[in-house]
Amino acid sequence: MNHKNNKRSSFSGKIGFVLSAAGASVGLGNIWRFPYLAAKYGGGIFLLIYIILALTFGYTMIVAETSLGRMTGKSPVGAFHTFGKSKWLSFGGWINAIIPILIVPYYSVIGGWVIKYLVEYAKGHGHDLAADGYFSAFISNGVSTELCFIVFTLCTLGIIYAGVRNGIERVSRIMMPILVVLSVVITVYSVTRPGALSGVKYFLIPNPANFSWMTVVAAMGQMFYSLSIAMGILITFGSYMKKDVSIEGSTKNVEIFDTAIAIMAGLMIIPAVFAFSGGDPDTLQAGPSLMFITLPKVFDSMGMGTLVGILFFVLVLFAAMTSSIALTESAVSTFEDELGWGRKKSTVIMGVIMLALGTLSSLGYGPLGAVKIIGMQFLDFFDFLTNSVMMPIAAITICLLVSRVIGVKAVEEEVMHGESAFRRKKIFNFMIKYLCPVFAAIILLSSVANAFGLISM
Repeated sequence: MNHKNNKRSSFSGKIGFVLSAAGASVGLGNIWRFPYLAAKYGGGIFLLIYIILALTFGYTMIVAETSLGRMTGKSPVGAFHTFGKSKWLSFGGWINAIIPILIVPYYSVIGGWVIKYLVEYAKGHGHDLAADGYFSAFISNGVSTELCFIVFTLCTLGIIYAGVRNGIERVSRIMMPILVVLSVVITVYSVTRPGALSGVKYFLIPNPANFSWMTVVAAMGQMFYSLSIAMGILITFGSYMKKDVSIEGSTKNVEIFDTAIAIMAGLMIIPAVFAFSGGDPDTLQAGPSLMFITLPKVFDSMGMGTLVGILFFVLVLFAAMTSSIALTESAVSTFEDELGWGRKKSTVIMGVIMLALGTLSSLGYGPLGAVKIIGMQFLDFFDFLTNSVMMPIAAITICLLVSRVIGVKAVEEEVMHGESAFRRKKIFNFMIKYLCPVFAAIILLSSVANAFGLISM
């Protein structure tokens, strides 16, 4: 059912789109994932490669997806179907549409963990959070994790229910400026701690000796996660974008916003951990547990640790919430467009899916701990399936659609609405035709090889 919706919602203008798209991009990927990957894969050299990739690969994919959405006025499935009914086009549309439906349930579980930590800091229990074994005891307690997950899910669904302008745009306009201010405050506090300077140097100054091929692969994977590429979000948000809003200008703003927050997250976390551990690089290798295990210990060792803990987890909660809103909106938009459901019904159905799949991830470290898929807990499996397998495939389908079916000329024309020139046209054309599909294939192959123990990342 591919009817054109004449009453399609829209953003009020450029600021509405940029803050909502930046809200989609700035999430746990920036604040939780980016610092530990940067710490693990070489600090400054990782950061340099990430920025180069964001300005080329990331930029190209954002422009392609946003243009596709605005050109067709549809969410991913409808956008692909506009150009034909062949099987691979149908597959491309549906894989872009299904990714957010699978991501947002487990993402909301981690959002629930953030709520738990914020509440405990607000109660003044920061010292308890720093204790060994606190985090593992919490995530293995099915009742506590499930309650926190449900609270986070209901907050997300409430905002989606309110619609594009009244819900998504309004919340993004409030949350994003607060998020920036909090980031600056915590960053300044972190880098001024005694011993933090060596962490700042490690993170900002590229050292070629720390370079490996995995640095590039990790930076590419992070960029997908961080910029919300190949998740259907940017196609959906592009379909809400007015014709007189500059796509290229908006993309540049999203790039800057996203990269700045990722850098600040690195400066919040890496120097603080450096100072806390006396410069021990092994402490930084804590991986995903860095935010929930290592940081509470760092905050506990600081003066004003409780206050910093509260501010930090408010920041993380806002970042997680803006991203979960974008993911859910993309899913709801697909239901509205493809199944002809109203917004209320689409939101309720999505809520049921989130609660069902999210509960598996929520209980996966506790009551369902014995159940594993290819050796992974539910949350880790959904993360691997979406980020490492489906998103690179989705990106390849977008590249093929733009370069082989629509033609870069049509995208150029779309970009030129509200614009005097397509400034990075040469980069866009070269990347979309040649490098982006290759990069996506590299991420796919290396991630799958790593999952099955063929290579070590």
